[in-house]
Amino acid sequence: MSVSAAYVTFADPDGMDDEKETALAAWAEAGIAGRVVRWDDPEADWAGFDAVVVRSPWDYIDRREEFLGWARRVERVTRLLNPAAVLERNTDKTYMRDLDAPFIPTHWVGPGETPDLPALDEYVVKPAVSAGARDTIRTGDRGKAEAHAARIAAEGRTAMVQPYLDMVEAEGETSLVYFGGRFSHAVRRSAALTAGSATDRQNSRAELRDPAADQVALAERVLGELPDLLYARVDMVRLADGTPVLIELELTEPYLFLRYAPGAAERLARALADAI
Repeated sequence: MSVSAAYVTFADPDGMDDEKETALAAWAEAGIAGRVVRWDDPEADWAGFDAVVVRSPWDYIDRREEFLGWARRVERVTRLLNPAAVLERNTDKTYMRDLDAPFIPTHWVGPGETPDLPALDEYVVKPAVSAGARDTIRTGDRGKAEAHAARIAAEGRTAMVQPYLDMVEAEGETSLVYFGGRFSHAVRRSAALTAGSATDRQNSRAELRDPAADQVALAERVLGELPDLLYARVDMVRLADGTPVLIELELTEPYLFLRYAPGAAERLARALADAI
């Protein structure tokens, strides 16, 4: 019996998602008929798919409530991967406060709160609901950092203030990718605030690497707190003392670096086949 799956994306005039063809070819080999569909396509028949796989809806940031409403509607008529509850939690980085795992020390400034930041050599200030480096600044000026955090809070959003870690430039970020709860591959990436365009940041500045045992342990500790997922990307960096800490847990629309690791697309396809 043939099965079908929607590969969910967005109106992508610049071709930012270069993983579509790789993923769909692997799906086809696994007996899954895949079709690319925009999440906001009013003509889409989501009930006609055995599964709807959220992959690159990269315009959701300006329409988060609309996107989450879409996810809940889809979940009522078919299998949504990852689930709507996961998408809702993961698209607001305040989820990090609830994790029983180490992450970069963070000072939170909520709506209506006045920033009172600790003294740091350099600050990274960003909103809790954001994508990439949008509305994110890096500065050594405490006043500038407080002003940016206050601006975010005045807009009804929550600001995150973190120390800039030199290790991000020295070692880069490490991303561990999991399909169906199993480790697939890992890459080392350059820092988002030192890279160029979005596609440059995602792709050309990454390289395949073997994660260290403590990095795998951290990733699996974090994922152990969560339900079964089709895909997950765990981004981490080391502190000055060498301890790995979480930067972000990407469960909504992560770039998966499928072309970097032999067999990665096939592993995703097998995990999808198992989930349908």
